[in-house]
Amino acid sequence: MQTTRTVLGITAALMLAISPVVPASAAGETLRAREIAAGYEAIFLCSDTFVGHMSEAAIDATDLTGWRFPLDALHATIDRKAKRVSVQFDPGMSPRIAVWRPLLGCAHLPIGASPDMANAVPHLPHDLAPPSLDHADWPRGDANATAPLPTAQKAALDALVAKAFDGSTYGKGSKTSSVLVLLDGRIVAERYALGVTMHTPQRTWSMAKSLVATLIGRAVELGRIEVSMPANIPQWRHSGDPRAAITLDQLLRMNSGLWTDGPGNRTDSLYWGGSTVPETAAAAPLEAAPGSRFNYANNDFLLATYSLMTTLGPDALAFPFKQVLWPLGMTRTTPETDWQGHYVMSSQVWMTARDSARLALLYANDGMFDGKRLLPKDWAGYVSSTRGAQPDDARRPRYGAGFWVLDSRQGLPSGTFAMEGSRGQYAVIVPSANVIVVRRGFDPLDARFDIDRFTHDALGVLKTDGGRQ
Repeated sequence: MQTTRTVLGITAALMLAISPVVPASAAGETLRAREIAAGYEAIFLCSDTFVGHMSEAAIDATDLTGWRFPLDALHATIDRKAKRVSVQFDPGMSPRIAVWRPLLGCAHLPIGASPDMANAVPHLPHDLAPPSLDHADWPRGDANATAPLPTAQKAALDALVAKAFDGSTYGKGSKTSSVLVLLDGRIVAERYALGVTMHTPQRTWSMAKSLVATLIGRAVELGRIEVSMPANIPQWRHSGDPRAAITLDQLLRMNSGLWTDGPGNRTDSLYWGGSTVPETAAAAPLEAAPGSRFNYANNDFLLATYSLMTTLGPDALAFPFKQVLWPLGMTRTTPETDWQGHYVMSSQVWMTARDSARLALLYANDGMFDGKRLLPKDWAGYVSSTRGAQPDDARRPRYGAGFWVLDSRQGLPSGTFAMEGSRGQYAVIVPSANVIVVRRGFDPLDARFDIDRFTHDALGVLKTDGGRQ
């Protein structure tokens, strides 16, 4: 079954029409913008449809709204039988194509590729399947996940959580999709927006960086790598390449010194343009001495993941599922790859709110889960330590290794650390209070949910030691 749709322009006024009167350079820039916009449409329609199982109306109202791409009349076709999406952007070019695979979600084909190339995108073995855990006890499953609170306290916490959805109290224009509050490892508050359930995965954006730190921690516990070792990047093995000295620790702390094209380093060519991790992240030259500066960079986490996968070899694609996700009960988390099979874990991971909580619980329990040590002892202390170069702005949170580190400057207890991602993705771990706060959203670029204040207020309602400032 195929569905053909026309995606109407969100900011069509920003697009220039390609016509004979437009200078060649401007026409080229416009075509490139349309290629990228079409790739954005293709990957979100694909992932939201076949990973998130969202309706087209829900996709239009969430992931295709409030973002920065100038979308003109792009014609998208959703092939539900083949599980692929095609978006036509120019009559002289093949459409942008995103194709779904079991467990690995959707991947872009390179620009200009024909649909036949979808068969060459890497897959996991067909006999690899997640365990059925829904009826198992929390946290591996969903049974007995909640814990009671005193009636008045429960009412106050539910009222607070409701305010997270009003689009005003904690950020004008914010769009919350889910909120969970955990106390002592159990859920004491949980709410979802219309159309979202506890089993609806959503793109994590940069929360995925915390998963990268977790996978590396698991490999350290297994004796496969050390964070002090130089990153294993094949493109840097030429004799005399100074990038060969960059360590995994420096990548996890975004202290690599590599050049980036602006703060956060724009990764449009990889995320939406059909490029690959090696030809984008691995190509960056040095700009500063490794370890000498902090620069928020997606490339550093792309490279950390690439290094891990290169080291693991044939086991690489299955490693996240076998060693971290499924042991934690995260059976609805989907890490996506580029078309050559490299994980894009700086951003492209799909995760439910409950799976976010499960990952946070691993850190709240210092790497122990169900009586088994998955991460090295005090790995939580490692990822929340702020050694190394830090952001220049003293008002910003400090950075650990894949996690933001919060304290009294954010109105939170010392020792708090968090996974954070664009468009309002948060999982805040407050060890002193044994509290975890998860908030997921579809915030527009001009809106920000105040997770610090919301977490502070939740601690106050719970009347924990960590909530008293």
